[in-house]
Amino acid sequence: MKFLSSIFYSCFVVVAIAQAPRNETTVPLDAARVQNLGIETVAAEETTFESTIPVLGEIEHTCESHSILSSRIAGKIIEAVVHKGDFVKKGDVMLRIESRQPGDPPPVIELKSPADGLVIRSDGHLGAPVEPDKELMEILDLTNVWAVARVPQHQAALLKEGLTARIRIPALGTEETVSTFLRLNTDEETSSSTVNAIFELPNPDTKLRPGMRVELSLIASKRENVLSVPRAALQGDRSNRIVFIKDYELKNTFVRVPVVVGEISNDRVEIISGLFPGDEVVVNGSYALSFAGKGSVSLKEALDAAHGHPHNEDGTEMTAEEIAASGGEHGHDHEHGGISPLVIFLTITCGVLLMLLIIASLNLRARSKA
Repeated sequence: MKFLSSIFYSCFVVVAIAQAPRNETTVPLDAARVQNLGIETVAAEETTFESTIPVLGEIEHTCESHSILSSRIAGKIIEAVVHKGDFVKKGDVMLRIESRQPGDPPPVIELKSPADGLVIRSDGHLGAPVEPDKELMEILDLTNVWAVARVPQHQAALLKEGLTARIRIPALGTEETVSTFLRLNTDEETSSSTVNAIFELPNPDTKLRPGMRVELSLIASKRENVLSVPRAALQGDRSNRIVFIKDYELKNTFVRVPVVVGEISNDRVEIISGLFPGDEVVVNGSYALSFAGKGSVSLKEALDAAHGHPHNEDGTEMTAEEIAASGGEHGHDHEHGGISPLVIFLTITCGVLLMLLIIASLNLRARSKA
């Protein structure tokens, strides 16, 4: 039923477009304007559609990544080998301490890094006193980090084993990483309106640093073979959704097509009707086309050049009488007019589909009564 209804609606959309004057839905441009608008197209296709929930978060270090450097003996620092912001390996000498134990010279010990990582805090200044209870340096192992998502509490039911998320760090560009939900954070500072969900990320090049902003798309569900287009292609308001597609015959020409949309994810839009797989949909430049008016080239000129015979301003072909009245034969002596074969075919197809829809509805009612 739903399938037949979608096809039925699509047919009426196509018929409506075919019957409407082409100059009201078509935007012909010249090559320079296409380039200036940066127009790019992609094919509408049936893919796996992900229903996603966008949330924000930030990078934090993992619990086991934290290390502290301290001294077992009292003394003073006579050499600071590394400083805040340096990367160290486990066993690297970080400080040299002169002991307070008597001697000539006094004994000197070396304090070595307890782990690999980044020095994020240092109190190891030359000549500074050292006591056994004093923390001298703090080290973070950033080989793996956490992306902590702030998830609204009304959507917290999604946070279960197996949940995946697409993660992007704006500071590092558009590249995305997929990660699986690890566990909830137990931070006492969590907001009363959100819960903190932890996703672990590998960080072999240590580009990810604590405090970086994170954009996450929680994948709530997946459906196969769903016709969709990039979200950037969708224009108009909720009551009048449209996309622009590349004209099938005219170069540098685009057609405004009304569509019915379903779910909208973070980057794609489900198309219920109005498009067919393979339609070349405008992505970059789509918004600009909405304000391009009738374009920089008239539809009549574009059609005349493409077909080799004259057309009216609305895109319909001129009849013999109209050609004669305009004062030119243009070498085209056969008549056009009436309803086009495409409209006749689509009207018949829609009629057949309507009958199938009625029959299916009657069968459904009969089964429900039985």
